[in-house]
Amino acid sequence: MILFVRDLTVIDFSYLCAERGLLGESLIVDVELHGSLDQASMVFDFGLVKKVIKKAIDSSIDHALAVPAAFQDCKLSERGEQQLVQFTSARGDIQVSGPAQAFALLQAEQVNLQSIEQFILQQLAGKLPDNVKEVRLTLRPEASQGFYYQYSHGLKKHDGNCQRIAHGHRSTIQIYQDGMLSPRLNKFWADRWQDIYLITEQDLCQPADLQCLEANVGDLCSRYQSGQGVFEICLPASHCEVVPCDTTVECLADYIAGVLKTLDAEHQYKVVAYEGVGKGAIAVS
Repeated sequence: MILFVRDLTVIDFSYLCAERGLLGESLIVDVELHGSLDQASMVFDFGLVKKVIKKAIDSSIDHALAVPAAFQDCKLSERGEQQLVQFTSARGDIQVSGPAQAFALLQAEQVNLQSIEQFILQQLAGKLPDNVKEVRLTLRPEASQGFYYQYSHGLKKHDGNCQRIAHGHRSTIQIYQDGMLSPRLNKFWADRWQDIYLITEQDLCQPADLQCLEANVGDLCSRYQSGQGVFEICLPASHCEVVPCDTTVECLADYIAGVLKTLDAEHQYKVVAYEGVGKGAIAVS
């Protein structure tokens, strides 16, 4: 017997890629449980599927930085309670430090759908009843025919896991000019923020302010303390955009709308910015 749950959850996270550097991603999770019926004539209670499997995902990789720990140019170390990650990509060196819970360390050479699935299955070991013989996961990005960008960021003011300095999203963007959807403007912003790290201007720091990392020449650095601990990140300036606001989706939508209005004040703009799948903010200028 097979029990299935479509759209169980969405994983919003960032990961390190040898070619593209630091990437934000959003993946929808479908699950199948293969097994026999229990005393309640169920493979597993639907409510428990959400509690057990979604909880395992949320507490391990969601809003975390997925690290391919077996990659040859990935170096892991610890300094007190801080996890340090140093990663060399084709776009330059990326360094991140923070509490261990902010990282998902995959024992793989690259982060891909298969290695993420294996990582999640490892988190589920021993958490399901004996009648469940196999768990199959399907991870998929949202089907979209429009424009999107993949960005990473951190929200130091957030009470939850969004405060982690390197998590991210795959986000659709819809920009309307004078009430009409504008493919030109959508493409412009999708290209501008593809594979970007967005830094709030107030969170920039000088290399000398870092306590765990050593910046390279040409790096931009950010450091802040939030409820979960101290976070630091260094990466090439070409991998970043500094914005004069917090990087919540509300502020980003407003920022885009403001930039468009500044560039051409003769038109009206509506910006529909998504944060991952099915949620976002609308700003008008």
